[in-house]
Amino acid sequence: MDQTVIRPETMDLSPYRVFTENEWSRLRADTPMTLTSAEVSELRALNDPISMAQVESIYLPLSRLLAYYAEATLILHQATKRFLGVAESKTPFIIGVAGSVAVGKSTTSRILRALLARWPASPKVDLVTTDGFLFPNAVLEAEGLMQRKGFPESFDRTALLTFLSDIKAGKRNVRAPLYSHFYYDVMPGHSVTIDQPDILIVEGLNVLQTRELPKDGRAVPFVSDFFDFSVYIDAPEDILETWYVERFMHLRETAFRDPGSYFHRYSRITDEEALTTAKTIWTNINLLNLQENILPTRPRADLILTKDANHRISKVALRRI
Repeated sequence: MDQTVIRPETMDLSPYRVFTENEWSRLRADTPMTLTSAEVSELRALNDPISMAQVESIYLPLSRLLAYYAEATLILHQATKRFLGVAESKTPFIIGVAGSVAVGKSTTSRILRALLARWPASPKVDLVTTDGFLFPNAVLEAEGLMQRKGFPESFDRTALLTFLSDIKAGKRNVRAPLYSHFYYDVMPGHSVTIDQPDILIVEGLNVLQTRELPKDGRAVPFVSDFFDFSVYIDAPEDILETWYVERFMHLRETAFRDPGSYFHRYSRITDEEALTTAKTIWTNINLLNLQENILPTRPRADLILTKDANHRISKVALRRI
């Protein structure tokens, strides 16, 4: 009798369908291009080039997919409300965008926002970053967490969960704090008001993370519990380091030269010292956060966009339903 044991690692148990750029681009169908080349250029983040060709091959099909998801989710919410016999406010469709520092989350989020806002129905689309929910530097310094900034413990998770809960409940004029990369701190007294959007994009390092589950079975909400769809932007660690260092060196010649910048001191050191500093920050903070907290959340995403060394999205993985 054949007693061959089939090991799980030899089986294709992936919950994702994987597409090359060409395969994914065909799913665009007749989705129109609504952005101009000039608009795409304005939406790019620093050191994150993106071509019109990639917007057409990657983001237009994604926009089409999200249109289907948003429509289906709306129908589900309406059915649930009819069952419960309630007439609550509209429930926004929330998209989470996660990934490492320097991977291009901001560019992806801004392009998606622009494309989604130009659907025929002209939905109201807002974007927030979780940077605003970091504890202020004064709190991080007092708690000895400045070297852990960006790690899960450096965020005011209660405030972030309250914000998302209010948004999901359809509340009016919900405020989110603002963060300044120039001052490297949350801006006291500054906020952005989110007023019942049809779609909200939430961008952040750790938005897909879960915490240790309580042994007594108590309900513990996670940020991702409020998402209707999630995107993880991926790239190899050595490529991410290169992008981070390149961005740091560019900022050293631009924004860091302003005396008001938190990082102004880095504009006064030598190129060699700056390069060493950038690599040290990457290794001791950003890479550590990636390995401990961010990368482990990748399998929780509905869609994974994988980039190559040229910032090009070369592979798309869509979770099977």
